[in-house]
Amino acid sequence: MLRNTADSWGAPARLLHWAIAALVFAQIAAGWMAVSWRLSPAKLDLYVWHKSTGLLILALMAVRIAWRLGNPAPAMPAGTPPRERRAARIGHLLLYCLLIAMPVSGWIIASASGIPFRMYWLLPVPSIVAPDKAVESLASNAHNAFFIVLSVLLLIHVGAALRHHCIKRDDVLRRMLSGTGARR
Repeated sequence: MLRNTADSWGAPARLLHWAIAALVFAQIAAGWMAVSWRLSPAKLDLYVWHKSTGLLILALMAVRIAWRLGNPAPAMPAGTPPRERRAARIGHLLLYCLLIAMPVSGWIIASASGIPFRMYWLLPVPSIVAPDKAVESLASNAHNAFFIVLSVLLLIHVGAALRHHCIKRDDVLRRMLSGTGARR
């Protein structure tokens, strides 16, 4: 099943969700390691991986948003209170915004540093701002703030999915895992 239905997510939506999720968790690890590693070629490689993967996430988010615009999300389970429906919509919107803002702020940091960058050592990445230490610092502060908010939202998102699966025993998580819709 390619397209989303009223009861389940299509294969492209599930693939994009889990691919981006895996890349985000890899990003968190690579970012922490890059920041804490002593200055060495390994540290520089970690930054290349981190920046490259951030741009890959940005590209995948563009695809995901385009797909989502043409494939509305499945309906929430019957009986979901309006406040939970609103919270889910707002939470997903914030996740999408942060998964765009994080790589863009990282790209600004890289550009403002004035150091040329090649995605995965292959593709030259154009600068989107001129070299400027003040802009680099501002973008770095924003990147860190976005990371904190994203971390909290990810915890809430995973917690909500587990709540739906383990406590409410509905199909919210199952349909993102396998695409199976509501049990009849």
